[in-house]
Amino acid sequence: MPSALRTALSPHLRKLAALFAGQDEKAVSQRMALIAFTIRIAGAALAFLSQIILARLMGRFEYGVFVFVWVLMILFGNLACIGFPTAIIRFLPQYDASGNYDAIRGLNATARLFVVAISGTLALIGALLIHVFRGMIEAYYILPTFLGLIAVPMIALGDVLDGTARAKHWPIMALSPTFLIRPTLILLFMVGAVLAGAPRDAVTAMTAALAGAFTSVLLQYLVVTLRLRRHYPGGPKATEFNAWFAVAFPIFLVEGVGYLLTNSDVVVVGIFLDPDQVAVYFAAAKTMALVHFVYFAVKAAIGPRFAAILAEGDRSKLAAFAADATRWTFFPALAVGLAVLAAGQLLLSLFGASFTDGQIVMAILLAGILARALVGPAEVLLTMADKQMLCVYLYAAALVANIGLNVILIPRLGIEGAAIAGTAAMAIEALLLHIAVRHALGITLFALIRRPATPPATRAP
Repeated sequence: MPSALRTALSPHLRKLAALFAGQDEKAVSQRMALIAFTIRIAGAALAFLSQIILARLMGRFEYGVFVFVWVLMILFGNLACIGFPTAIIRFLPQYDASGNYDAIRGLNATARLFVVAISGTLALIGALLIHVFRGMIEAYYILPTFLGLIAVPMIALGDVLDGTARAKHWPIMALSPTFLIRPTLILLFMVGAVLAGAPRDAVTAMTAALAGAFTSVLLQYLVVTLRLRRHYPGGPKATEFNAWFAVAFPIFLVEGVGYLLTNSDVVVVGIFLDPDQVAVYFAAAKTMALVHFVYFAVKAAIGPRFAAILAEGDRSKLAAFAADATRWTFFPALAVGLAVLAAGQLLLSLFGASFTDGQIVMAILLAGILARALVGPAEVLLTMADKQMLCVYLYAAALVANIGLNVILIPRLGIEGAAIAGTAAMAIEALLLHIAVRHALGITLFALIRRPATPPATRAP
């Protein structure tokens, strides 16, 4: 390497080496964030590529049917976890630090059985409702939805395994099955089915999605279980279900409203508009979702760190780390968002010539994403500080605004109305989170200030 280049890069290389070699809390959190960031980049690229291929294979109408049903199934699977994936992140590090391995074994076993039972029951109820009200549902949605409901328990179990791996600081094991393995398998199964002569429709795509979900989650289950057994050999299980559920349920309310807030636009578009319009909106939103991996990478790393700092009770340390996490969220999101928007016409054309109508949707959605990124992972901080119900109230307010604006604007403005509604809801959410963090924790959380203000007290609540 030329000496001038070596001199310029040496400080950065030393920081990178320290990041991977360091064992202090900050280095571990940053390393986990970097790994999660890398996986999310690869996952976003893979998901984007797979959606392009699926859209090309099926055409706009069938692709619209598939994405509408698949979004619903992902939503049902996430909701069926009742907050246990995040509760695991909350409890497992505490039990590990105290050496309470009986509780760790009980927590893992109980969480898995509970979410599979709940999600399986909900899937059966959903199938029964579809059968009873099939005359009120468009025929092209019925069979794909039946197939999707079968995948719901696997989606829920995968979320629990994700939370377990994140609690142990295993980001590759946590994120790879959902963001790398599952979309790869869905694409391979779909392409294989088409090559074997299967119809290029939503039913074939949902069958491929079902097979991909089962395969990826079963692999993740085996790997996580074997690795946990190396850390915690077999022994008795201590069950503290009431304590776990008391924390998980408020988290479920927070995350459930959040999931609805994130996906309600696609659902309402699917209710009001034809599948071909769903396809265009989803393609635009999926393209803009390349920006979301920044937030997800930070969120994947900072939950356990927030919990540890709160346990220490150091308010200044909490404020400093929250400020870092907010900047880690906003500025990369700004750079990635502007780059994606600049390439929007080209990226949408990859789905098909008729998909380029969605560029205006992309521009509108970017404004909302950046507004939300200004407060970073504020809801994670509130959740780890036992302020879950506060998140529930403000998310509920944003959700009501989102659905109300969607219902009003989509019939009048089509998919652009959905984008405006989503952006307004994200701005409302960001404002409410900013106010909530300041009121509840005394921290002024905003990406454009150097350091958040904190009250004189030195102990966190």
